[in-house]
Amino acid sequence: MRAAISTDGGFVSAHFGRCPSFTIIDIENGKVAKKEVLDNPGHQPGLIPQFLHQKGVECIICGGMGMRAAGFFEELGIQAIVGISGKIEEAIEKLQKGTLEGGKSSCNPGAGKGYGIDKTVCDHPNEENHEH
Repeated sequence: MRAAISTDGGFVSAHFGRCPSFTIIDIENGKVAKKEVLDNPGHQPGLIPQFLHQKGVECIICGGMGMRAAGFFEELGIQAIVGISGKIEEAIEKLQKGTLEGGKSSCNPGAGKGYGIDKTVCDHPNEENHEH
């Protein structure tokens, strides 16, 4: 299984789209066969799900994500596990053991403003469109 973890330093990022990077891991026979860290390609609607899909990711692990992002992942057949916090290594260990359980998404609309990577295209009706 190939999984992506929204990453901020050594921790699972609370905001999936704005995280600085993604830790991509391949788990084979209960062990990590490969691990790499990729920079976030940018925060715009549908970009990250497509990016991770092209990398062969089957599962995204994060603190939270909005409903639209969850929909994009569902369309691509990628399982989203939200409500995860703590150290990346702890999340990987639980994933290996099959004990990683998601919970309530830590994201509320607009909650990630000012954190990590800003959106390059804003499509919320109550916010101004802006490009960087």
